[in-house]
Amino acid sequence: QVQLVESGGGLVQPGGSLRLSCAASGFTLDHYVIGWFRQAPGNQREGVSCIRNFDGDTVYADSVKGRFTVSSDNAKDTVYLQMNSLKPEDTAVYYCAATPRRVFSNYCLDYKYDYWGQGTQVTVAS
Repeated sequence: QVQLVESGGGLVQPGGSLRLSCAASGFTLDHYVIGWFRQAPGNQREGVSCIRNFDGDTVYADSVKGRFTVSSDNAKDTVYLQMNSLKPEDTAVYYCAATPRRVFSNYCLDYKYDYWGQGTQVTVAS
């Protein structure tokens, strides 16, 4: 059974950091495309950062470039999202998602993903 479990969310002050983890079970991540998405109340879900584990390519939303870093530890079947210099507008539920399809273009779009975690809340407030 394919399962993704996010962890690492919480409350942090502006300027702080968090590291989210996405642990996979039922499959190995090394041939998958993994995405981090977020959804704030009243907003549509948006792609934050995605990584193609089969070639190591990564993409970031403009709003997080230079602050967030996505990485993958294939030995642990876990993908991480390191979030630095957090802002109140980063507040959202963060989801990880996966697809086995070899998506090459525009691959940080939620409809291209097949498996989803339950989400973890990130709140940035003083």
